[in-house]
Amino acid sequence: MARREELTEEQWGLIAPLIPTPPRRPAGRERPWRANREVLNGILWHLRSGARWQDLPERFPPYQTCHRRFQQWVRAGVLRRVVETLAEDLRTRGALDLSECFIDATFIVAVHTASAAPHAVTLVHPTLPPRLTAAQPHRLIGDRAYDSDPLDRSLAALGIELIAPHKRNRKRPPTQEGIMHFKTPRTRWTHR
Repeated sequence: MARREELTEEQWGLIAPLIPTPPRRPAGRERPWRANREVLNGILWHLRSGARWQDLPERFPPYQTCHRRFQQWVRAGVLRRVVETLAEDLRTRGALDLSECFIDATFIVAVHTASAAPHAVTLVHPTLPPRLTAAQPHRLIGDRAYDSDPLDRSLAALGIELIAPHKRNRKRPPTQEGIMHFKTPRTRWTHR
């Protein structure tokens, strides 16, 4: 039985064809390539835990191996295809609920990288296209930084409801009933 952070047989069956076979080592090299599944489990542990590569538990291949392959797979687009496939599988099995998604720099429904200078509101639309599933969220929940009538309207045109508490200094009438005293749900910070 796989540990919680390791791939199940079903998951591995879905993504194994997406991962290239390592090239043959030249004759005379003694160490064989570590299995892709072992390495990917190590990478997933690292991504899930947020720990340093050096803290990878001994049940995984050496951290240098995992880090090296992580870099190779990211550059080649392999890791993105793996994550998209796993996310889509979860969604089709009903194990990934996109009815409400948080938008913030610390949550991943999609990935978009930008400098720290742009305001959060300007990063919402660039973040939506590279999401990890074909389906889009029904609701985006954000903090006060996302209180923007133009953003609210543009997301509504895409069929996405924006939920964000109004800023204290808001000049225009409230657009969301009952959200004035919105408290971020405790589940927002729950590590599952």
